[in-house]
Amino acid sequence: MPLYDKGREGFLDGSISWTNDNIKAVLVDTGAYTVNAATHANLSDIPMPARIATSGNLTGKTATAGVADAADVTLTGVSGASAEMVVLYKDTGTASTSRLIWYTTSATGLPVTPNSGDINLAWGNTANRIFKL
Repeated sequence: MPLYDKGREGFLDGSISWTNDNIKAVLVDTGAYTVNAATHANLSDIPMPARIATSGNLTGKTATAGVADAADVTLTGVSGASAEMVVLYKDTGTASTSRLIWYTTSATGLPVTPNSGDINLAWGNTANRIFKL
């Protein structure tokens, strides 16, 4: 799965700690956002109308052998436009400094059309789990 270049940089320069930082997932409408992994750095690069729902902090995070994993996530009461992408980011509390890490458009259940119900994000159970550095 693709990593944003600034996400890779963050892991290498120590500004992102997968196991210690607040990491969140956001459902994204690709009709309102086109990913640019080379130049997009922060959550503010994803326009507000494209952000359909945001999770709480990921829990149960592990980083064994360079493989990032976490407990599955449930987004509750989601409404709005359809979502075709999931993005992970380090949440600092400010969109302009919340570093983008990873994205996918191929997760099970995507695209999804919210109906005010819950949406479950289940990370892969493959060898690379969410992603591998």
